[in-house]
Amino acid sequence: MGEHTRDLNAVSRDLALAGESLPLALSSEQRPVVQTLRRAGTEPWLDTGDRQSAAADWGPELGALTTNNTLINQVIQTGALDEALTEAAQRLKAVAPGASEQELVTELGFIANARVSIDLVRTFGTRVSVELHPDFAEDAPATVAWAQRYFTLCPEKFIIKVPLTPAGFVAVRRIAGLGIPVNYTLGFSARQNVLATLFSRPAFVNVFLGRLNAVVKDNGLGDGANVGEKACLASDAWVKRLRSEDGGPPTRQIAASMRGPDQVVTLAGVDVHTIPPKVFRGFVELGAAATIAPYSAVDLPVQADLDLSVLWGVPDAFVDFARRAHAEGGTIASGADLVRLAVESGFGDLFHTWTDDERAEVRADGKIPVLSKWAGRVAIDDLMTRAALESFRVDQAALDDRLRGLL
Repeated sequence: MGEHTRDLNAVSRDLALAGESLPLALSSEQRPVVQTLRRAGTEPWLDTGDRQSAAADWGPELGALTTNNTLINQVIQTGALDEALTEAAQRLKAVAPGASEQELVTELGFIANARVSIDLVRTFGTRVSVELHPDFAEDAPATVAWAQRYFTLCPEKFIIKVPLTPAGFVAVRRIAGLGIPVNYTLGFSARQNVLATLFSRPAFVNVFLGRLNAVVKDNGLGDGANVGEKACLASDAWVKRLRSEDGGPPTRQIAASMRGPDQVVTLAGVDVHTIPPKVFRGFVELGAAATIAPYSAVDLPVQADLDLSVLWGVPDAFVDFARRAHAEGGTIASGADLVRLAVESGFGDLFHTWTDDERAEVRADGKIPVLSKWAGRVAIDDLMTRAALESFRVDQAALDDRLRGLL
């Protein structure tokens, strides 16, 4: 690490912690419908980085807040932190005159993300999921280094979000080994999460269920009903099964990307729900009308004009592969090593080798990909993960551009 890098890191840490939080009036009222959800085995989290929005819905039954690149971008684009970040930019340039523009932008992004997240911690006294810059998604050493930087700012409350990529699997294994809680995000299938649970052992894995329903509906291949829910329930059942084994990993399942209060009810019993404020308000409004009980092993009906079984099916051979990956973890030093093992084990479709042109094509289509472009070439879970990651890159680029203008 060069001298100017050490100087940047030290100053960035000071600036990240320097903000103050104005008090907000928070409700201490316990809402019966939310208490019932918790009794069903689900810890609800609010999916927002907006302090005012969170305050409007906050209550003692909520367990955490989540942020991501998109949500942080929305906060920063309001200009609320422009003055603080402009001053931060001047300090960074003064302490490290040899730093490149990109280094300065990345450090400002770290400060901005941390300031928003620490503000949430100070206001609500709760845990906050903090997502890394998507540029590190394919770089395991950088992911580990930046996860440590964020975590040391607030080790009592920060959960580090890492996107699901081959390098991410390796990085999360290392980060979790350091005792840092990881929210391994952008998951879409039970098999992705079985591998994550057995090999990487994060605190949390995800199924972005709303996007799964949308990709079927938006591509005209069915109504999309229950696609995400079925994948999420299958993943939750696997995570719980693996957790119950002697010495099993401590991983918990998150039902993410919810679109309506009905999904909260259907998925009651999944370990965690991350719920957008609008959806959460709709759920609270159900009140006593909602019948909430832990889900049973029900086979939700799905009608779609394509084979989606890869989203919820986990064959024994795949579990064997995941256990082998864990057993050989010491020799798996990179994402490429994990991909080779997946290919050897007969599951090469888990990780498509994305070219720059393919990434650009996915990015251009947005977070809901055009399935006809990829049929027979890319498995749907890997495609959805890539589309989600590329959509975050777009929002991060918008944020970086704003920060660049403050230099």
